[in-house]
Amino acid sequence: MQSVSLWAPVAFGCGAAIYLSLPAEPLALVAYVMLLSAGLLLLAASRLSLGRPAVVVLVLAAFALGGFAAAKLRTQAVRAPIAPADGGVRLIEGFVVDVASPGQGGPRLLVAPIRISGLAPDATPIRIRITLRGDDLLPAPGSAISVKGMINAPPPPASPGSYDFARDAFFDGVGGVGFALTDVRSIEAAPPPWRLALEMKINSARWALAKRIVGEMGVESGGLAAAMITGHEAFVPKEQVEDLRASGLAHIISISGLHMAIVGGFAFAAVRLGIAAWPWAALRVSSKKVAAAAGLLAVMLYLVISGAPAPAERAAITAGAAFLAILVDRRAISLHTLAIAALVILAMQPEAVAAPGFQMSFAATAALVALAEAWPRPAKEINTPWPIRAAQAIGVWTAASIGASFVAGLATGPFAMQHFNRVSTFGLVANLLTAPISSFLMMPALAIGAVLAPLGLGGAPLAAADLAIDTMNMIASWVAAMPGSQRIFASAPAWTLPAAFIGVLWLCLWKGPLRWLGLPLALAVWLCPRPPAPDVWISSDGAAAAVRRGDQAVLLRPDAKLFAAELWARRRGLTVGEEAAREAGYDCDRWSCAPGQASGDPRVATIFTRRALTIEKKQPLFCQWAEVVVVRGAAAPCPTALTLTEADFKRGGSAELYRTVDGWRIVWAQDLRGQRPWSR
Repeated sequence: MQSVSLWAPVAFGCGAAIYLSLPAEPLALVAYVMLLSAGLLLLAASRLSLGRPAVVVLVLAAFALGGFAAAKLRTQAVRAPIAPADGGVRLIEGFVVDVASPGQGGPRLLVAPIRISGLAPDATPIRIRITLRGDDLLPAPGSAISVKGMINAPPPPASPGSYDFARDAFFDGVGGVGFALTDVRSIEAAPPPWRLALEMKINSARWALAKRIVGEMGVESGGLAAAMITGHEAFVPKEQVEDLRASGLAHIISISGLHMAIVGGFAFAAVRLGIAAWPWAALRVSSKKVAAAAGLLAVMLYLVISGAPAPAERAAITAGAAFLAILVDRRAISLHTLAIAALVILAMQPEAVAAPGFQMSFAATAALVALAEAWPRPAKEINTPWPIRAAQAIGVWTAASIGASFVAGLATGPFAMQHFNRVSTFGLVANLLTAPISSFLMMPALAIGAVLAPLGLGGAPLAAADLAIDTMNMIASWVAAMPGSQRIFASAPAWTLPAAFIGVLWLCLWKGPLRWLGLPLALAVWLCPRPPAPDVWISSDGAAAAVRRGDQAVLLRPDAKLFAAELWARRRGLTVGEEAAREAGYDCDRWSCAPGQASGDPRVATIFTRRALTIEKKQPLFCQWAEVVVVRGAAAPCPTALTLTEADFKRGGSAELYRTVDGWRIVWAQDLRGQRPWSR
């Protein structure tokens, strides 16, 4: 039955994925019926005299039903108020829960609102995320603040079929996002509930530790060190982030499996070595089990210090499963242990099945564990001179590092291409060069420094970490500066990513020659032809638009919705053109943009303002010769041109337009999202 246990989390995840992809929200009753059906299927599999194939089918079907039910019940459990889509300017009073990772617009705060003007208490989100003005000082977690700002519902997908940020926010409990219009000021407030107070106290300690690390190491190295220890990315320079992305090392910023494995493994090795060096303890206790308990404790402490973001939680569960396996005399690193960890994570967070971090992490881990199980183990030689043993060890370590990086890169490649649309050409080289630095120097030194820094004793370990980070930044800059360091890939059809996931898992989990049947599926994202790119893109509120000119995306309003425009361009395999490209074919001013007489692009005219006088003045002129007229406010339809107004964007969200022989075909983001609790 081992194969069933390995495929059970896959079936569970498929059930959760089916729920997330539904066009409409099912009734809660459906979840309870599916749970009951899953129980009956498991009962039948255990009590009836059926053949092995029938038992396997029943068990996997039961887990698939359980995954669907768990996802629905999770949605019911986290459902909370969401701010209106056009919330407008409001006065916000609340507690600073944490300093969130900075966005495109600047530093951000996670706030627990006390009150928001114009919203009733039962319509007030339990968490909102606010982008501050660039010159604002960041208040510490636990502060009670007041600020006036624009608050809206979490943003919909940047383009039809792209990543849904609102769904992530829904499951994170974030019901509103916006930006500050005034300075943040401190206020007096009643004491918060004890759970919120405890969360803010922990986050305040994390923030203080992050500032202490940056103060001792400087922004260049300290920002990255603070991000890897506390999860706070507020101090990491943007240029450094871009270099890490271009070199394939951006995963080092987000606390995930690598960090947990290094911290837990370092604690495990240190405790076991300490016990072995103490003869009295070595004769009386199981050094392996004591070290596993220490590793488990280190992982849990690191989870708290990191702020417990979703990727860190998943990594902690995976590492915890390995240490628990040691405590109960099981293999720590095995596909069975990984399957248990995946099932626990999906039971707690079924929505993780759609998260790029979960997909990439478990695809890479499954590939590495399968490689470890298949790796040949040569017999140890007796009385071999140490120079030969050292040379052999270096050769084995080098081969293992290259093999592990290559296999992990192949396993995560489809997800990087489909979700992020860019692949680091020399990522294997960069990771091979930095793996020894991060594993044996940087992360252990940061772990020791984080413990000793509050005591004023973190100077030496943080200095060692500083050297390691400087070396890693040097490698990242060198690799990022290479010609062709990044390649942009258009997204393949949506079905290819689930197919690639199943294919990778089939290659890893299946035993015997039939495992190679998964190879065509694993390569689906790489090999499947890309659909034709749209001719026009329009943002979800009509405030920005772009047209395709060959392999370039020409932005008609480069100063608005730039992040969304860049996401759309990458997803379609386009490069963002310089502003000169717009000026060559369009006549634009502050309020509108229209193609010139000699433009060979789609004749798209846009009016970016909602001012009725401007719309009345410009629309008749645009209607005479434009093929598509985009009006952000309300307007009468053009007789001969396709007219898209504010009402269309409120209903459909962002749009992609394709020119056909019969006119324009429009694909709306909202039609692909369906009517779900996070997509209203």
